[in-house]
Amino acid sequence: MGAFVISRRFNDEYKFVFTSRKGKVIFTSLSYELRFECEEDIERFKKTIELSKFLKFKGSGGKYFFKLMLDGVHFATSRKYTTELLLQKGIKEIVTYASKAEILDFSSTESIFGDEEVSVEEEVED
Repeated sequence: MGAFVISRRFNDEYKFVFTSRKGKVIFTSLSYELRFECEEDIERFKKTIELSKFLKFKGSGGKYFFKLMLDGVHFATSRKYTTELLLQKGIKEIVTYASKAEILDFSSTESIFGDEEVSVEEEVED
């Protein structure tokens, strides 16, 4: 099952990606000023996925990608695919798993492991 992963861009705005069951990014959202806006849009997308439209394109470099439209508004852009078949598989992954996907939040600047730093001196003594 895929997952929605919330993170921060370099300009401190938020974004989310949808990753496949194998951990590959399928699409990346637009930017959001606030984290809760990401969460709201993810939930809205999960509930109304059947209303989504996938506009397919072929870039000047010959690679394929799609723009995900929700309620007629550009919602996200896919990664680049080498073939149209792989692009279609990416869309199928979204349609099949996105409504059940969990949301992971990696936007915090805090360490996920807390204050468990071990100095080199402590390691030598053990």
